[in-house]
Amino acid sequence: MHELKLHPVNAGVWRVTHSQVGHVGNLKLAGGVWKFKAIGYDPNGEVIPGGGPLTDRHNTSFVTPDEAALNAALGPL
Repeated sequence: MHELKLHPVNAGVWRVTHSQVGHVGNLKLAGGVWKFKAIGYDPNGEVIPGGGPLTDRHNTSFVTPDEAALNAALGPL
């Protein structure tokens, strides 16, 4: 079972959500490489770039946006 899901935002960005945690980051195309950008939230709901439960996996690179590869590289939380 995949806990991380991809949701298209535009041609160069996919939102990454976790089945129980919610929004945990974005997959962004930069220089021809897809990179995971971790996102966290403070108690007031303000965004913490590079934060959240996947902080240690920030900037992980991918060839394409693929849920199986995403879960293999980033999961489980």
